[in-house]
Amino acid sequence: MRKFNIRKVLDGLTAVSAVASASSAAQQQQAGNRETEIQETLQSEHFQLCKTVRHGFPYQPSALAFDPVQKILAIGTQTGALRLFGRPGVECYCQHDSGAAVIQLQFLINEGALVSALADDTLHLWNLRQKRPAILHSLKFNRERITFCHLPFQSKWLYVGTERGNIHIVNVESFTLSGYVIMWNKAIELSSKSHPGPVVHISDNPMDEGKLLIGFESGTVVLWDLKSKKADYRYTHDEAIHSVAWHHEGKQFICSHSDGTLTIWNVKSPTKPFQTITPHGKQLKDGKKPEPCKPILKVEYKTTRAGEPFIILSGGLSYDTVGRRPCLTVMHGKSTAVLEMDYSIVDFLTLCETPYPNDFQEPYAVVVLLEKDLVLIDLAQNGYPIFENPYPLTIHESPVTCCEYFADCPVDLIPALYSVGARQKRQGYSKKEWPISGGNWGVITQSYSEIIITGHADGSIKFWDASAITLQVLYKLKTAKVFEKSRNKDDRPNTDIVDEDPYAIQIISWCPESRMLCIAGVSAHVIIYRFSKQEVTTEVIPMLEVRLLYEINDVETPDGEQVPPVPTPGTGSNPQSIVPQSHPSTSSSSSDGLRDNVPCLKVKNSPLKQSPGYQIELVIQLVWVSGEPPQQITSLAINSAYGLVVFGNCNGIAMVDYLQKTVLLNLGTIELYGSNDPYRREPRSPRKTRQPSGAGLCDINEGMVVPEDRCKSPTSAKMSRKLSLPTELKPDLDVKDNSFSRSRSSSVTSIDKESREAISALHFCETFTRKADTSPSPCLWVGTTLGTVLVIVLNLPPGGEQRLLQPVIVSPSGTILRLKGAILRMAFLDTTGSLVPPAHETWREHHEDKDEKEKAKKRRPVSVSPSSSQEISENQYAVICSEKQAKVISLPSQNCIYKQNITETSFVLRGDIVSLSNSICLACFCANGHIMTFSLPSLRPLLDVYYLPLTNMRIARTFCFTDNGQALYLVSPTEIQRLTYSQETCENLQEMLGELFTLVETPEAPNRGFFKGLFGGGAQSLDREELFGESASGKASRSLAQHIPGPGGIEGVKGAASGVVGELARARLALDERGQKLGELEEKTAAMLYSADSFSKHAHEMMLKYKDKKWYQF
Repeated sequence: MRKFNIRKVLDGLTAVSAVASASSAAQQQQAGNRETEIQETLQSEHFQLCKTVRHGFPYQPSALAFDPVQKILAIGTQTGALRLFGRPGVECYCQHDSGAAVIQLQFLINEGALVSALADDTLHLWNLRQKRPAILHSLKFNRERITFCHLPFQSKWLYVGTERGNIHIVNVESFTLSGYVIMWNKAIELSSKSHPGPVVHISDNPMDEGKLLIGFESGTVVLWDLKSKKADYRYTHDEAIHSVAWHHEGKQFICSHSDGTLTIWNVKSPTKPFQTITPHGKQLKDGKKPEPCKPILKVEYKTTRAGEPFIILSGGLSYDTVGRRPCLTVMHGKSTAVLEMDYSIVDFLTLCETPYPNDFQEPYAVVVLLEKDLVLIDLAQNGYPIFENPYPLTIHESPVTCCEYFADCPVDLIPALYSVGARQKRQGYSKKEWPISGGNWGVITQSYSEIIITGHADGSIKFWDASAITLQVLYKLKTAKVFEKSRNKDDRPNTDIVDEDPYAIQIISWCPESRMLCIAGVSAHVIIYRFSKQEVTTEVIPMLEVRLLYEINDVETPDGEQVPPVPTPGTGSNPQSIVPQSHPSTSSSSSDGLRDNVPCLKVKNSPLKQSPGYQIELVIQLVWVSGEPPQQITSLAINSAYGLVVFGNCNGIAMVDYLQKTVLLNLGTIELYGSNDPYRREPRSPRKTRQPSGAGLCDINEGMVVPEDRCKSPTSAKMSRKLSLPTELKPDLDVKDNSFSRSRSSSVTSIDKESREAISALHFCETFTRKADTSPSPCLWVGTTLGTVLVIVLNLPPGGEQRLLQPVIVSPSGTILRLKGAILRMAFLDTTGSLVPPAHETWREHHEDKDEKEKAKKRRPVSVSPSSSQEISENQYAVICSEKQAKVISLPSQNCIYKQNITETSFVLRGDIVSLSNSICLACFCANGHIMTFSLPSLRPLLDVYYLPLTNMRIARTFCFTDNGQALYLVSPTEIQRLTYSQETCENLQEMLGELFTLVETPEAPNRGFFKGLFGGGAQSLDREELFGESASGKASRSLAQHIPGPGGIEGVKGAASGVVGELARARLALDERGQKLGELEEKTAAMLYSADSFSKHAHEMMLKYKDKKWYQF
């Protein structure tokens, strides 16, 4: 390999200082020839960063629209996002640059386009005929605020109502204003002295496009004749109007009001309503008006050929229903169904068989957009069941507290999780197919499977199939069911480490090959799960309690004393590995009344039925120590080959043998150092001086009061504070004003350092533990928040039955390495530079026959490594990443051969060693928003992109990288954003994305029938061009609105896949195609007009010819 020089890898790459470069080169030369033999294949051109897909429920939804021909649903949000949904697996995310709330959406039905109206008074036309929709035109209103829009089916003229009560008309092809304006003072009675309020509704009469129904907020409704430019009828009502809907025959309409009433009006009887209904009002006996109810926010009036019409409404409940959930009311004939919703209703739409407003509507479903859910109701079945939602919209069912991402999982894993998850599905859904079925799937170019695991505030864990940029829930595990639930607030003495969500998941450690799962929760509890396809009833839940205490003790315990006694599983006893600290969990309080030796949660003592899936192997809980609550767990690791789990916090580290159910190691962080402690740890004022050496735990139990702040980490100084989500996962992060700042400076006192050193990284591996080692052995590498790496040697008994009988011997090796900043991640490479994965067992059914168990006893788990054991014995490389820097250390010599200072001014939040293009690299996400990758082992910078400044703890808690160039984070409380840093995936992305627009023929218009045609009873058409075109109505005032040309297809280029040229070509094609179609439409219209014109001329000539002839002369 050539001499290592850091070179600029991308525009905007922050250059690494020349000093670091020189020192790295010098170290490299010293390391000798062996280290320089590894050929690195990854180059800068293998990397490119782009967003791929966004999953989950649209955060803070505000608008809803549906294309009944294309069968596409659109949802707008308060942050200017636009989410489009087709058939399951076809969805798309777009964003308005302004970030203003979407107030209304209108599809150009079957045109592959959508109009959005925003709270900043802009209108945007989106082109949906490309995989990444883009804005073609925008129009910014300067003097008036937009309140309501209406686009008639197959029309190019959009009616825009404003806060001032005026209506403007926009040509959606050119996105320009017409000179035709309906002014509020012309629309209302001339005698009326008050302003009618904003426009809340616009729609044309289904049977006569020349008549426009305008609803004003104050209660006035006007039927406006577009041709004569005057009002035909005015309908006045005392109560404010929220919405209006037509009967399809155009003879009646219905209004919903702020007092919970509905008024039905006959078009030609404007003096009073034909009927007034109060759906939820109590009818009083003496004929008085019903009591007023809450406003009916929206009403829809849908007709059926065979039966009574449907009146569907939201709101309108009586005021005395306090605490009642929001409702959707479906009135059909004499029956009224009240459907309760879990969240407040944002909007709803009735899905109908026809897009034509002048035909029987035949409603078949209602889409209800709730604040945090999307519900589809089947109107065709009795009881109105809901459809089973196939979209991954339940990510936020309970707030997400942590996230892990796994790529290239074993092939049998997703089917196994799906089969156990299928049993958890609810019953009672509609039998029909999901009605939102538009679009087409993209081409799947990935062959590997991906799994996302989310941990939640209620203690649940969800496994998601994330293969090929889709997302589908596989299985849900409820970890809280192992604990007793407190019945009332008085019965909660033990859960007060956190006021809310005592079961919230903080850390997940999962071994995909063995399917072993381990979680750490906010109440300082750890649960180990084993996967099984069989149901089992556990009589006694196996449980261990660990007393993990921060204590200075100068007496070093010799290794020989670490002989762990074997307790009976489930007894809750706690034999500790270190003899002077052996304390069985017997008392619940110390002699001076302080709470002692009790865990935060109470494990159920009744038999627990466990369904197929993840079943409890062991529950471990940290206990209170002399009135001090246990500190939250900061790191966790499980190894299926060794049968061990290890966890740490700011007090120390504990290791448990989950096969023998014993505690092997329980050490304070300082005791890990032994005599090699690099820090001065003398007690200082203002603390009370501690007892001399030897005054350890034994003295405390005899009544000594621990100084109040002895066991506290800086982030948990007051553990009884309200923690709705476990935000403080890092002991050295300070959250101020929604942004991050470092809470510790470089010149901290020794006492400050001592109190802050927490275990931040743990890694089981088979490697060289000491400089003199000739062969690798099982060990645990421990990283701390002060940048120290320590190695613990594991002496495992032989496999089979001996593994369950002989103790595991654990001893610190004395090896200590140092880095700047807290240690985040560790990994090991072999001599070829390939990753050495930790040893693991392959999964097998645990509850199996005795014969199988006999065979299993003879098995010995092997370390799965790409290289042979002889190569391992030559040498290895340890890769260690901290918040500030990364180092590659040659083993067993322990020489640092490569070093890279990742950031000076910020700190790394997440670092992962990942595989990409048959090679490996280090990927880092910094708090300053940079995403960086480095080659291994030489730590050359390969990518540095400013992506996303850290704005809240949610991103810090959920950001993770995985293999094959994938990464994700929680972009909002309800949505997961996935991204890729692989050039290859970026190139294939365009193919993988689904298509929203498909060619569908527009249904035929309803037949008018002979008599209706003869006597003019059918729908009346209107030449809008003649009325609204520039020749008829003139030009609109320039100052009223400003036209902004959209980026068109270019928007898709920025993050899209296949290079700028290809994308531009695609965008041009899409635009040309749309222009061509619109051109064809105009040509057809012109041809039809010409034929109509010629027909009328012929008819006129015939009339003249036979005008004076008698009937018998024909």
